[in-house]
Amino acid sequence: MKYLIAGLGNIGAEYELTRHNIGFLVLDHLADKQGAPDFSTHKLAMKTEFKHKGRTFHLIKPTTYMNLSGKAINYWLQELKIPRENLLVIVDDIALPHAKLRLRGKGSDGGHNGLKNIQEVLGNSQYARIRFGVGNDFNKGEQVKYVLANFNKEQLDTLTEPMDLACDMTISFATIGLDRAMNTHNTK
Repeated sequence: MKYLIAGLGNIGAEYELTRHNIGFLVLDHLADKQGAPDFSTHKLAMKTEFKHKGRTFHLIKPTTYMNLSGKAINYWLQELKIPRENLLVIVDDIALPHAKLRLRGKGSDGGHNGLKNIQEVLGNSQYARIRFGVGNDFNKGEQVKYVLANFNKEQLDTLTEPMDLACDMTISFATIGLDRAMNTHNTK
């Protein structure tokens, strides 16, 4: 069984520790925990993979920038012949408090340009996602500035535990299935 795990973010050092890049940060953490090879540049994404319990996890960090994430995800689903039900997207979410996580099997884009593009390219919103809360401590009209700003020191210091949980959610998604993974992890 093969799974495509897509962490959303933007490439470039200036974006590395921004709230919008939590998908990239979670995949880096997961790859480290699983002893995966370093990410390397491929078509439309940085990619690595690892095996766990008979499943192959293909991790991608799209290099298309956030607003064109769907292009990379669609390419890799087709290239690797992975069914859409084996796709998991990890994304920042301002509707959730900082470091709060939710695993969902579908949903709206919630105004998130990365999810909006994935929905446009795939033709629907029927794919699993981990919504990683980054809070909404910004003034009206400053959403873009907020998500493209770096986590502050206090927030960075609190990310390890929720990133561990996001990694556990990802493994559970592939090993016990979406419904059981949601029942197990969404209670926390």
